[in-house]
Amino acid sequence: MTPRLAHELEVARDLAHRAGQAIMAHYQQDVIVEYKEKREPVTIADREADHLIRTGLQVAFPGGGLLREEAEDGPARLDKERVWIVDPLDGTTEFIDKTGEFVVQIALTVAGRPVLGVVYQPVHNLVYYGVQGQGASAEQDGRRTELHVSQQRDPSQMCLIASRSHYTGFVDAARHKLGIDSVQRLGSVGLKMGQLSQGACDLYLATRVCKEWDLCAPHAILLEAGGVLTDLWGKVPVYNQPGPAECRGLLASNGQVHDQILEACAPLLHMLER
Repeated sequence: MTPRLAHELEVARDLAHRAGQAIMAHYQQDVIVEYKEKREPVTIADREADHLIRTGLQVAFPGGGLLREEAEDGPARLDKERVWIVDPLDGTTEFIDKTGEFVVQIALTVAGRPVLGVVYQPVHNLVYYGVQGQGASAEQDGRRTELHVSQQRDPSQMCLIASRSHYTGFVDAARHKLGIDSVQRLGSVGLKMGQLSQGACDLYLATRVCKEWDLCAPHAILLEAGGVLTDLWGKVPVYNQPGPAECRGLLASNGQVHDQILEACAPLLHMLER
């Protein structure tokens, strides 16, 4: 690993841990819930974690590009080669419901590609991280495990992981078409991708609209664990886009038969237009 990437990983891990502790300070309390556009919830925990990460990144990497869920976007980042993409609390609904299924996500992109990702679950002091060309790992209470996706090639024998709160008719129809019986339901994109990256499941299907900050950090980790992520039409996300970019529906898998699964799902895509 280059000294530059090593330093960037160290900073990202430290900020994710500190943001997680700030979130946990509010976890057992009754927090006021506000709503952004499209009725997306936000709390003081989101804002405190965002402030901590933003300040830390700006001090460590002055002049760097930054895209955050909890901030108005602007064009300045589009001219930067290295851009940080941050979701300070992925799984705000799960935080409010006190399920524990929420994470801090910090990613670094270079020329639109994810090269570093950190996903931290403060409830269990569990961190997933990956760096381009260096593999992916999970650490919990000082124990480190290398991450590798499963090698399952038979879709009917795969375990599907899906959203706890966004399990749609499309996902269920795809499950039946693939002949899958085993299904896990979990909150937070980062946690689901972590399960996939460590081989605890084989594919992840979703139909919700995902923003860059939802996907970038777990995408970096999944790639280093050997997996593949596309939208439901087979397009690989590119980051630091104007807008920012949105991905409507995604398929993340162990990569063994990714194209075969996309092909099986193709006749069902009309369901997303309803």
